[in-house]
Amino acid sequence: MIDLVKLHVKAGDGGRGCVAWRHEKFYPLGGPFGGDGGKGGDIYFKVDTNETTLTKLRFTKKVKAGNGMPGLTKKMHGKSGDDVIIPVPLGTMIRNAENHDLLADLTKPGQKVLIAHGGRGGLGNAHFATARNDTPEYAQPGEIGESLSLVLELRLLADAGIIGFPSVGKSTFLSVVTAANPEIADYPFTTIEPNIGVVSLPDERSFVLADMPGLIEGAGDGKGLGHEFLRHIKRCRVLIHMIDMSGDQRNPIDDYEIINQELLKYDPALESRPQIVVANKMDDEYAPEYLEEFKAKYPDLKVFEISALTHKGIDQVLYAVMAEIEKAKENDDILEDEVEETVVYRYEPKRPDFEIINYGSHRWKVESDKVDRIVSQTNMDDPDEAYRFGITLRKMGIEQALYDAGVQDGDQVIIGTYLMDFTEQEDQS
Repeated sequence: MIDLVKLHVKAGDGGRGCVAWRHEKFYPLGGPFGGDGGKGGDIYFKVDTNETTLTKLRFTKKVKAGNGMPGLTKKMHGKSGDDVIIPVPLGTMIRNAENHDLLADLTKPGQKVLIAHGGRGGLGNAHFATARNDTPEYAQPGEIGESLSLVLELRLLADAGIIGFPSVGKSTFLSVVTAANPEIADYPFTTIEPNIGVVSLPDERSFVLADMPGLIEGAGDGKGLGHEFLRHIKRCRVLIHMIDMSGDQRNPIDDYEIINQELLKYDPALESRPQIVVANKMDDEYAPEYLEEFKAKYPDLKVFEISALTHKGIDQVLYAVMAEIEKAKENDDILEDEVEETVVYRYEPKRPDFEIINYGSHRWKVESDKVDRIVSQTNMDDPDEAYRFGITLRKMGIEQALYDAGVQDGDQVIIGTYLMDFTEQEDQS
């Protein structure tokens, strides 16, 4: 069943800034004229109601957005990289594969979420002219785009779900009442992926109906694919409990009790989920006898008698389901526990720009993701770049923070992958 896939996404890298000079008439000393690199492409996920499973992503191991183009002369920006939009079914949950944090829970048609940010383009040399150096031979490289390993999990969002043992007629019922075209055959486990369709009533009301793969005894303990099937059921407002009343393969009373026991075992909250009990295959010659026994066992239970094959009694079931759905929507907290986030992106809490760590023995470290990114864009072997880096540290308040922490001239400071001897710089900007 394709409702869980792993995927690696890589946003585009930013383009490198341009080193260029202004060579035009009347501008003999035109100065630096290099433009900025383009931004790397972002990666989005978007709900597509035409998608019902994650099958299309099953063999997609990596997705990469376009890189930004380098900057151009005349201070012209490089072209931004192309974004990538990945279509997924309604009910898709996106988690970080490393820590299992929820990044997105897509619960609305058309919902779109940005998952991987493209890198910013590097600045061209036009940005780096100073009184000390009015001809900078330097432009920034672009930032690296975000890279994430993801787990995509599909939990169907349907108004009603058809549950029951294999081969009780769930797929036939779905094919009769919707435009869905599920595989139907006279053997168990024809349905191995949830099928979904829209039921349209004559009074112009409608609801989304899902045909869940057949449950078996032990499903609540994970037997077979029990947990994978049951997690879809948790997101249905109303359950249509379909029973094969022909008694051809199993006893209807046993079937009814076993399915409810498995639901309760998996999640006690499912006990209070509205159920429409449907006795299917009433066209069978033995069905009336089994139905009489069933009603004797459960005299207070409303049972709808149908034949999905001959379409008998189906309209009454659909109107009863619609009534329960509308009732559930009035206090729409039934699915509240199942929809983990309606705000679709959970950002990490904002941390300080930097932290000063004292390792002792006159050795310190500047802990900062932001500074690490700047270091990765800086050629420390170039005196001009190293100087600009020092000015950046001062503007960020890091130099003062080092002194406040007790750093002395000559102490060693680790910044990114570099080990530096600390000296106070004079302000030459």
